Amino acid sequence: MFKWLFRGGGKAGRASGKGGKNRPRTPENMRVYAVGDIHGRRDLLEDLISVIKEDASHRDPSTKVKVIFLGDYVDRGMDSRGVIDLLLSRPFPDFETVFLKGNHEQAVIDFLREPKFGGTWKYYGGLETLHSYGVTGPTVSDEPDVFEAAAVEFAHALPNAHLDFLSNLPVSAVVGDYFLVHAGVRPGISIERQSAEDMLWIRDSFLNSREDFGKVIVHGHTPTEEPVIAPNRIGIDTGAYMTGVLTALVLEGEEQRFLQTGAGAGRAGSKFQAIGA
Repeated sequence: MFKWLFRGGGKAGRASGKGGKNRPRTPENMRVYAVGDIHGRRDLLEDLISVIKEDASHRDPSTKVKVIFLGDYVDRGMDSRGVIDLLLSRPFPDFETVFLKGNHEQAVIDFLREPKFGGTWKYYGGLETLHSYGVTGPTVSDEPDVFEAAAVEFAHALPNAHLDFLSNLPVSAVVGDYFLVHAGVRPGISIERQSAEDMLWIRDSFLNSREDFGKVIVHGHTPTEEPVIAPNRIGIDTGAYMTGVLTALVLEGEEQRFLQTGAGAGRAGSKFQAIGA
């Protein structure tokens, strides 16, 4: 396990909303840990939980802690069930915890409602999720009746607590000058009017935008080798399921820094990608 801190400073270290006039801030006496896409990597999640707890133990006692997970707990990695078990075990009993929905959580619900969707879901990580619950039928077949049977088997294997968790996740959270969401927001539309579909799925039009959204958007969804810092957004999906690196963004006052855990964290010469800063 590795702990790797990157402290904000200069263009590559901080993002600034409102045209660069003011640095984004959290509320007073609050520290936020935003956790990127986990994708079935319970091993990395266990390590990152330990790193966050250790980091939080050094804060001022008057500082409250909020941990916000940005979604995509399931699919691709091999232990989606274990990830949800761990999240439901209240790993941060002394901190406020928020679990946001990712498009992959929506995919699980879509498969249960419409089994034929399994023909699509299977090829972007659904097969690994089914395997983690002991459902193996679709491994060698794409026939509709196989997905029908798999959906029934999956519904029986999925604990009620897991279904409740997946079915009731919010899509966004606001903390001070930050708007936290899984995928991003649509340019030209106010934050208050964003659609759930965009917040779960959007990519290029958001990623390529230099628009001031009114708040700095903290998001996952689009994997990059390193966290991406732009004036209007911070992306923290470091592709944990394939890179072995799970990232958390730490926000407190005007400070921004990162924690990482996994095989590739802290590699020599690592620098974050800064866009338009």
